[in-house]
Amino acid sequence: MLNIEIKTQLYSNLTIILLASFLDYIIGDPWGWIHPVQVMGWIISWYKNLIVNHISSKLIKKISGVILGIGLIFGSGFLSWLIIFYCHQFNYFFGLFIQVIILASCFAGKSLNRAAMDVLKPLKGGDLILAREKLSLYVGRDTKNLSEEEIFRAVLETVAENTTDGVTAPLFYGLLGLFFPVVGCVPIAIAYKASSTLDSMIGYKKEPFTDIGWFSAKFEDILTWLPCRLTVLTLAIMSRKPLYHLKRCRQDAIQDPSPNSGWSEAIYASILQVQLGGINTYQGEVRIKPLLGLPIKPINSDSIYQASWLTRACFLLWIFSVTLLLSISNLSLIFYGFK
Repeated sequence: MLNIEIKTQLYSNLTIILLASFLDYIIGDPWGWIHPVQVMGWIISWYKNLIVNHISSKLIKKISGVILGIGLIFGSGFLSWLIIFYCHQFNYFFGLFIQVIILASCFAGKSLNRAAMDVLKPLKGGDLILAREKLSLYVGRDTKNLSEEEIFRAVLETVAENTTDGVTAPLFYGLLGLFFPVVGCVPIAIAYKASSTLDSMIGYKKEPFTDIGWFSAKFEDILTWLPCRLTVLTLAIMSRKPLYHLKRCRQDAIQDPSPNSGWSEAIYASILQVQLGGINTYQGEVRIKPLLGLPIKPINSDSIYQASWLTRACFLLWIFSVTLLLSISNLSLIFYGFK
């Protein structure tokens, strides 16, 4: 039987998720504002430089990487909980407002769509040079000599890969927080965001990140595994041909060394009937990624629009499903006489 106080916290957290989702959809991350990820980035950069410049032992670097990973992930979650706690002490509604702002910063739906449109706009106008410059702001690969087709592929791969760690995974951990009312949805989501930021900054299998970043990369893979599979499953169901796309996705995704990004890209490639992967260049180094999907259709602006729609629809479907389940659960308790 649900306690009234627990029920109140649960629906309060659900309201926060709904408002944060709406805020992200309307505003996203305003340029020039200090973002939690930006602060995390400062800490990671400072710590990384400290370790790389002053420690030569591989073992000590690995231990330092574990300390950084655990410290930033749990520290970010605890700090956000502390901020929320004292804001609530000051004023209940101010506390809710702060939670909405922090949680909205964890969702990258608007930012991801804005980045894609930012590159597509000059492409539509035939300005390939500007499109390359815009793309370089969002991807790590070399963009200087990319053709129009390669730019389209880079944008689609960015949307597909970042849907999980930038959109659905933070939402998953925010929704998970509904069932831990003492902690709340925001600290859990911000803790995941810290893990994702660590992976994006130091989770590389090359120097000087090999030793200091190994823990962050592994831990992020673990945290992202379940929301990634749920994203793939949701998109497959939305396609109305789930068995075909899941089979196709599994065949392709296992070729990718990443336990998550390959799955995320493969499901988009299958649904959109395009092929992702191939040859990319990073700081002059050529890398060949496994081919994902079948090249039934060319990648173009319509592919990007469809991918962005799939991302948004998946995000909304998760929120709707959890809201519906909680509503049904509450109605059932009332019907059977439980308060």
